Amino acid sequence: MEIALLSDIHGNLPALEAVIDDLPEVDSVICAGDVVGYNPWPSECVERIRDVADVVVQGNHDAAVNEPSTFDANQIAKAGIEFAVDNLSEEQRRWLSELPESETFADGSFLLVHSHPTFRGKYVFPSEFPNLRRYLDDYRGIVIGHTHIQHSAHIDSRLIVNPGSVGQPRDADARAAYAVLNTEEHEVDCRRVEYDIDRVINRVETVGLPMKIGTRLLDGS
Repeated sequence: MEIALLSDIHGNLPALEAVIDDLPEVDSVICAGDVVGYNPWPSECVERIRDVADVVVQGNHDAAVNEPSTFDANQIAKAGIEFAVDNLSEEQRRWLSELPESETFADGSFLLVHSHPTFRGKYVFPSEFPNLRRYLDDYRGIVIGHTHIQHSAHIDSRLIVNPGSVGQPRDADARAAYAVLNTEEHEVDCRRVEYDIDRVINRVETVGLPMKIGTRLLDGS
């Protein structure tokens, strides 16, 4: 089975469209959360993910739509959430609020969470992947997001994957990130695709969001 792994779209419609257009033939699409936040197409990204994804879990920005004060200490993130609140329908906000914190896929053999299996909101960077082994006795692997850093590793025959961020990469590669998991071979193909960043920057300026939301995309930071 071939499964596309997406995460951290963050309201970036041009990046999401580029990823969807780039997808090879897959059996399923899985999303590790943070559909909204930061970028200026929250409603459109919610609808595209609802259309293409078979399994979606809730990211911290998705949850913050119902509590923007979560980001009081991060004004750029808060601006994106407030924009999402203003531009999402009541039904879309309800859908985000009802997303599960964790799910399984591939007949229950893989665990899907946004950040950490137990400590929600914890960043699990590539160097910390071995620390997830203790949570995987019942699974062949785990898919996480949240760090916006694309990486995969086998730990004691378990596969740990962060497909990277579709809409706001932070690994010094400006291209949108995603991955394709082959469940039979137990291997993952980490993929990147270029998209129109200038379109995002122009839209950010037009709607009055902080310019850093757009300009940081240029160098993948």
